[in-house]
Amino acid sequence: MSPFQNMETRVHSASFGSGRLLAGLIGSVLCAGMAQAADLGVVSSGGFAEAFRALSERYEAQVPTEHVRREFGPSMGATPGAVPARLARGEALDVVIMVESSLDELMVQGRLLPGSKVRLALSKIACAVPAGAPRPALATEQDVRQAFAAADSIAWSDSASGSYIQNELLDHLGVAQQVKAKGRQIPATPVGEILARHEAAFGCQQRSELQPVRGIDIVGDLPDSLQRTTPYAAAVVATSTRVRQAHAFIAFMAGPASRAVIAGTGLEPVAP
Repeated sequence: MSPFQNMETRVHSASFGSGRLLAGLIGSVLCAGMAQAADLGVVSSGGFAEAFRALSERYEAQVPTEHVRREFGPSMGATPGAVPARLARGEALDVVIMVESSLDELMVQGRLLPGSKVRLALSKIACAVPAGAPRPALATEQDVRQAFAAADSIAWSDSASGSYIQNELLDHLGVAQQVKAKGRQIPATPVGEILARHEAAFGCQQRSELQPVRGIDIVGDLPDSLQRTTPYAAAVVATSTRVRQAHAFIAFMAGPASRAVIAGTGLEPVAP
């Protein structure tokens, strides 16, 4: 097995997968809800963004007393909208949904409520080109090497997938110097949007982030020997004033009824 093939870590987070517990948590929110209750502040990084939009709308329909304030930002990086930056400046948030490794760092820093982490989904890296452009082969390591070498310009993200591409994958393929001269890391903007505007000829990011972008063609996932699967997880913010409601919302996202929605956005749902 290639050292670059991801080995999925065992789920060790708290789980709210039980249907009985989920019903009880949501029921408690309904009973305690007030007509003018404060919004539930939730920030999601890009890889889970489409699933979050869809699931939060379903949750609001199921729990009429709740309104989810939807925020979005990278799991890492120096941009003001990044999740760590939001928490550092004390933004009023109740739940974060982000790359699990970055979430774990925030947990260690005391930014998140201990024991509240729940893994939601796994995400794979895919590559794309502007719509209608020739599609390079990606079936083997040699195909991927050739795709990076042949592209006139290349884009990758400033989050988990991009860090892996920039710091590991290019070196492994032996094209680091060649690619870095014509490629760039894109801060806080989906790689697909760069491709759709023809600002790059080839780009890679989480499939779930590429999938909703119009004007691009997804070529395919990286082959297993080069793939890096990224877990996404949710947790309650340590300073939340709506802890019970935050737990209930996470339970809803992790519940069995949410799996089809998650899968439809290009992610692999995690069973409890």
